[in-house]
Amino acid sequence: MAGEATTNAEGVSRSSLIRVHIPQEIDVKAIRAKLGMTQHEFAARFGLSIKTLQHWEQKHRAPEGPTRAYLLVIDRDPDAVQRALGSAA
Repeated sequence: MAGEATTNAEGVSRSSLIRVHIPQEIDVKAIRAKLGMTQHEFAARFGLSIKTLQHWEQKHRAPEGPTRAYLLVIDRDPDAVQRALGSAA
């Protein structure tokens, strides 16, 4: 009970905590292809380094935690990302 009182006093209830699943592997090339963009267009539109994008697509590196989440949002709702970044298509 004390834990709940503390949690509620901080303005966060247990019911408002949400767990998300972020896949370990993200197919960046497939996301870009789905949007019909070149590497340069995709990198510029979403604020990514072209070299980093190329490394991901060539499987030399893999996106890490928060970047995987960002790419997942790009995949699911690219327009929302563009609006949030202030670069409406």
